[in-house]
This record gives sequence, structure tokens and C-alpha cells, in this order.
Amino acid sequence: MLKLLGGLKDYLKWQDIYIDNAVFRLHNLFTTVLLLACSLIITASQYVGNPIQCIVNGLPVPPINTYCWITSTFTMPDAFQRQVGVAVAHPGIANDFNDESAKKYYTYYQWVCFALFFQAILCYTPKWLWDAWEGGLMRAVVMGLNQGLCTEEDRCKKKKALIDYLLRHIKRHNMYAMRYWMCEALCLVNILGQLYFMDRFFDGEFLSYGLRVMSFSDQAQEERYDPMVFVFPRVTKCTFHKYGPSGSIQKHDSLCILPLNIVNEKTYIFIWFWFIILATLLTMLIIYRLVIICCPAIRPGLLRFRNRMVAREVAEAVVRKTDIGDWWVLYMLGQNMDPLIYREVLAELAKKIESVPSQ
Repeated sequence: MLKLLGGLKDYLKWQDIYIDNAVFRLHNLFTTVLLLACSLIITASQYVGNPIQCIVNGLPVPPINTYCWITSTFTMPDAFQRQVGVAVAHPGIANDFNDESAKKYYTYYQWVCFALFFQAILCYTPKWLWDAWEGGLMRAVVMGLNQGLCTEEDRCKKKKALIDYLLRHIKRHNMYAMRYWMCEALCLVNILGQLYFMDRFFDGEFLSYGLRVMSFSDQAQEERYDPMVFVFPRVTKCTFHKYGPSGSIQKHDSLCILPLNIVNEKTYIFIWFWFIILATLLTMLIIYRLVIICCPAIRPGLLRFRNRMVAREVAEAVVRKTDIGDWWVLYMLGQNMDPLIYREVLAELAKKIESVPSQ
């Protein structure tokens, strides 16, 4: 299993140049690795072990196991409220009395590993888009100035080249910033869409899944039933029909144990909590971006928050003469450059930027 998951560590390797936000990376990298790891674990459990074991009298077990796995199994929802060992043998297991409308069928379990893999691809898509649009601009303009250990001559040359670039391309970075913020918004759309998709995937049981699990321990012992067992039942029923010796159709009722659902229920409770946390963080991030766009007065303070050594007058002068795209490039430079060099670059830029309109 460790060898199977070992290749995922490359997605979480340390970056020397940052071109995005920490919440953006949580969505694109950590969530992608999480979903891929869950998909691999469930795939291994599904195809290495035996995901279903059925009990049936008078018929060979392997064909029944295969039939019930590839078709579907069912429970009786009203039987989850009955006392186990007294009224029913297992949660959700009761006589159906040939009432098809009273049955709850479970057909998702063979698709879980594929659904998780598809979700991982969707989570990685915003990063793929941003890497394509960004085109290595931040790495190119940093020019190794993220490390202060360089000669004075080399540092002066790189600072001059960086300032010349910023002056020459002033007010031309708006599309750069807007594309990145569009990718952040796409992350929120993706998470909300996946929550809706998983709720449909589990027949409307997923959105309230975590809340029901949390409230489970607060209920009285005689009144409660485990919501994880309701969504991911460990024991289900399966009906198999065959011809008898005289040609009449015989109905065989079997009891099926689904050990794979033990893995599924723990996987999806963790995914539920993580997606709710991530959706909250992304919502707060989008609101924060809207404040930055609509309130230019806070941008100098954010530059100084990135590097306290930057003088207030310098930050205000730079913001006053630049657009929001230029401000975003300078803000990201503060995350990637040596603090002393960054302070010097902003100070020189503030002096020279005043002459840009006359030129």
C-alpha cells in the first residue's frame, strides 16, 4: 500500500517560487492527493479482497456474489428504526412483502473509486489552467532574488532588470491578476459542484451526512441509529431468480455482507468535513478578493503586511501610480523575494514611477 501511494508525494513537494495562494494550493494539491489516495485505497480493497459475501441456500456462492455485486442490493429503510436482534436481524434487513416501492437500492459502490478519481481531476483543473496562463512569469521576474546570498554587482543588475521590466509593463498586468482570481473562483464552483454531485450520487444523503454523524452520539440509545450504516449499509439483501426443474421461476433471497462499506463510510465522513472546511475557506477568500478589487485604499497596507520593512509612503506611492494587476505582481513578489531586496526594489520603483507618465 505504501508503494501504491508513494508516487503521490510528488504533488506535495516544496516550491521555491509561489505563484498562488495557500488556500488555492489546499484545493489543487492537497485535495487532489487526498481524493487520489482514497480512490487507490478503495480500488485496492475492492479488487484485491472480496468486496461482497452473500449467504444463500441451495446455490453456489461465487455466482451469487458476482450477480449481487454487478447488479444491486437493497435494504428496507423503515427497518433501520427497529431494534436489532428483536424486531430485525440487522439494520435495514426485513421482509419486503413484494413491495418494490419500499426498497432502497444501492448501486453506487462499484463506482466509488472512479467517482473519486474523476473528482481529483476536477480539483487539479484550476491549477493546470493557472500554470498554463501564468507561463512562468513570476519565476522569470524574480530572477533568483528569493535568495539574498549573491554578489552586490549581480544583485544590482537583477534589481535594475526587474525595475525596468515593471516600468516598461506598467498597467499591463490586469489580465494576469484577473485570470488567477478567476481560477480561485473556479475552485469554489468546483467544490460546491462536487458537494451537489456527491449528494446526487448518494441519493440525497450526502449533504446532511456529517451533521447526522455528529448528532448520532447525542441521541438516546434506544432511539438512535447510525447514519453511516444507513448511507453505507454493512448488510443488505439481494434477490436472485432461476428456473426450477419443472421450468417454474424460483426466487432466492440472499443476505449480503459489504465489508467495502466500512472503508467507504470512513472515507466519505472525512471528505465531507474537508469539503465543508474548504468551501468555507474559499468563500472567505473570494470575499477577500472582492474587497481588494473594490477598495484600493487597503492595498498599501497589504504590501506593508507582506513586508514590514517597506515604508508607508513608498507603498502608497506605488499603489497610487499602478493598476490592480501591477499591485498583484508586486504583492506576489513580496512572497518570493528576499525581504531586504524587496524593500530596495519598491523604494527605487516609487522614485522612478513618478516619471513614467511624462515619458
